[in-house]
Amino acid sequence: MAEIEREAMEYDVVIVGAGPAGLSAAIRLKQLDADLNVVVLEKGSEVGAHILSGAVLDPVGLNKLIPDWKEKGAPLNVPVKEDNFYMLGEAGQLRIPNIVMPPLMNNHGNYIVSMGNVCRWMAEQAEEMGVEIFPGMACSELVYGENGEVKGVVAGEFGKNADGKPGPSYEPGMELHGKYVFLGEGVRGSLSKQVIAKYDLAAKSDVQKYGLGMKEIWEIDPEKHSEGTVTHTSGWPLSESKSGGGSFIYHLDNNQVYVGFVVHLGYKNPHVFPYMEFQRFKHHPLVAELLKGGKRVAYGARAITEGGYQSMPQLEFPGGALLGCSAGMVNLPRIKGNHNAMLSGIAAAEAAMEAISAGRGGDLLDGYDTAVRKGEIGEDLRKVRNVKPLWSRYGLLASLGIGGMDMWMNTFGNGFLGTLSHGKSDADATEEASKHKEIEYPKPDGTLSFDRLTNVAFSFTNHEESQPAHLHLTDPDVPVSVNLAKYAGPSARYCPAGVYEFVGEGAETKFQINFQNCVHCKTCDIKDPSQNITWTVPQGGDGPNYPNM
Repeated sequence: MAEIEREAMEYDVVIVGAGPAGLSAAIRLKQLDADLNVVVLEKGSEVGAHILSGAVLDPVGLNKLIPDWKEKGAPLNVPVKEDNFYMLGEAGQLRIPNIVMPPLMNNHGNYIVSMGNVCRWMAEQAEEMGVEIFPGMACSELVYGENGEVKGVVAGEFGKNADGKPGPSYEPGMELHGKYVFLGEGVRGSLSKQVIAKYDLAAKSDVQKYGLGMKEIWEIDPEKHSEGTVTHTSGWPLSESKSGGGSFIYHLDNNQVYVGFVVHLGYKNPHVFPYMEFQRFKHHPLVAELLKGGKRVAYGARAITEGGYQSMPQLEFPGGALLGCSAGMVNLPRIKGNHNAMLSGIAAAEAAMEAISAGRGGDLLDGYDTAVRKGEIGEDLRKVRNVKPLWSRYGLLASLGIGGMDMWMNTFGNGFLGTLSHGKSDADATEEASKHKEIEYPKPDGTLSFDRLTNVAFSFTNHEESQPAHLHLTDPDVPVSVNLAKYAGPSARYCPAGVYEFVGEGAETKFQINFQNCVHCKTCDIKDPSQNITWTVPQGGDGPNYPNM
């Protein structure tokens, strides 16, 4: 096919992703120089449409970026009033006293928020400063300069037919060039993945680890609502499938609660069904009693980076930088990454401003990587760097015991374990089905628990059906000949939206991709044992439309 001709627009900084990292970078750039030309490109239909997070927000990043955020009406309206930690058994629970938890686990001074709404508010602040924000503009390609540096992106390509060829309403999109390009795509971003591979940015880091986070918003009985209460649990039901993870229950305002569940994707048994583990969890007496008489009003899912300090790749590449979860800045024990995403955006903006002021562009942003690792982000992640490896190797109790002591010691200096390695990737951790028993999950009751397709309707996801599938198979035969034969077809279970299914029997078995259901969690790109699935962006505006996640 002939090379596509596109118009090009020039900016000082091009930012991919209107999440907390990208918007923080945009705002900070304009604070430093109001005359800079800054553009933010967002694949969602609007800012916040693809944002899903717990979320209890540590305001440290916002305090640094916009100190008067309260006066400016930031939607941080529910301060945390109470912290609860429980170990669950099938029929009961044991509360862990707050006093034994390391200080960093204390949520005093934090806020229960919708990060989608926080990002919408941040976008308003950015636009008032002159930042151009274009929602519905998926960035499908990187543009490289003469010296191999990233000089821009292709955004806004629409109208391809299912075979990938331009259709009658095809629009080629535009090239947006910048002196620097920031990638703030979130977890396992498609462009970030390419950049990490092209420039070998992960050469000196440990493997990245991930979890699958699933979340529902519930409206509950006002008598059971306790605004500002934060509850985290571990143990059942994941203890039965020998998987890692836990839950969160956050009481926000208006009698609503966030009910979330995280499954570590390093599980060995390919029969594990993360979505059904979540649904089963809601039948625990502690949770069932809370939700009884209430109704679920929204659902969504996304992957979470869990590797932490030792898994961050090099953050600088020729012509740009990785921000936030594109590099993996989540503090796993705290289940928090938004504050670090904001801080990374600020640090990248300051490094870019220094470079642009010196007449530079298209080179490495000297100092950004160091600022992250040696600054507040690095210190936040360093303290908890061994919790995940301990959990993966020895299980939950060792993580709580030994990991807890290590966190205490890291809070006041250096721990006694050094820095542990994560070992295998989550894909490589998957073992053959013959080594494990199948797991029987209770059928959803339609009141507390729901089947996947019913819940996916509450993500309000939508994809124009005539476009090419944005989920690519390296080898179309592998799902049946390898993954079904050896691993019992785990894609039919690890996807929280029912995108993948095996239809037919025996020699007639076919692998079907229902890409219209996709909520952009990217679990398939991470957990597929053959690493045969690549997640890419669909056309702009498609995907979930989260209202208050």
